[in-house]
Amino acid sequence: MVFPKVITMKFQPGFFFEAKLVRFADTRKKKCGKGRNTYFCGMKNRIEEKVEAFRELLEIMDELREKCPWDKKQTLESLRYLTIEETYELSDSILGRNMEGIKKELGDLMLHLVFYSRIASETGGFDIKDVLDSINAKLIHRHPHIFGDVKVKDAREVRDNWEKIKLKEKGNESVLSGVPNSLPAMVKAYRIQEKASGVGFDWDYADQVWEKVMEELSELKEAERQEDAQEEKEHEFGDLLFALINYARFIDVNPEDALERTNRKFIQRFLFVEEQAKKIHKPLREMTLKEMDLFWKEAKKLEGSS
Repeated sequence: MVFPKVITMKFQPGFFFEAKLVRFADTRKKKCGKGRNTYFCGMKNRIEEKVEAFRELLEIMDELREKCPWDKKQTLESLRYLTIEETYELSDSILGRNMEGIKKELGDLMLHLVFYSRIASETGGFDIKDVLDSINAKLIHRHPHIFGDVKVKDAREVRDNWEKIKLKEKGNESVLSGVPNSLPAMVKAYRIQEKASGVGFDWDYADQVWEKVMEELSELKEAERQEDAQEEKEHEFGDLLFALINYARFIDVNPEDALERTNRKFIQRFLFVEEQAKKIHKPLREMTLKEMDLFWKEAKKLEGSS
């Protein structure tokens, strides 16, 4: 028997949200077989397999926390730097399009999520169910075009609605309050611009942003011509970077990913130059720029042929 389940979630004091989440279930616990909807039977079986795998992870975590000397001594704070490391390793795998690596690093991060929840449960803070209930409720609440009657025409309207709903949830906090202070500067700039755009503070067209880039470049060149203007040059260079990041956003380029791929490309080419220099038994410092540039161009050709 298929039935809808109504969930009422509490997001914060005085604020409730009720959403209808349809779940497919069989109250008589019948097995999938002849006469049953094969699509939903297959979907149900796959979900049950995933739930079972997650259950096993929770059980393993419980046992490790109780019996393993290293796991027993960990705290929320001691895991923090390891989580940051795992996140960067996942980022490396994503940029390298390494699906096996992505799978492995996602598993490591999943372990950390379960680990944090287990530690918090020991002091009555929260447990993994609280974490999952919270994200489920948030996703339903912030997707009224799926779970409600709101109409949207594209992904941008979805994003804008998300930011508006988020701002209402937080009361009188700033639109920018959700941007962590510790984010790397380039990522922070991108997120600041996204959030400001979500409430309408944005340019209309990419050409307008490019004009701003040219304006900032001109101001930087002007500061460069001045004597004893180091602070002014830094100020104008920051403005230029901010404008370029904004332009990247308008042309659907993630500046962090773009720069990291360029870093990797440079490293790969430079390593090739070093290898070629070793083959001719000539240290780089003794080579002219013209000689090194020949190897550099060769490295670029090899990239194009691969």
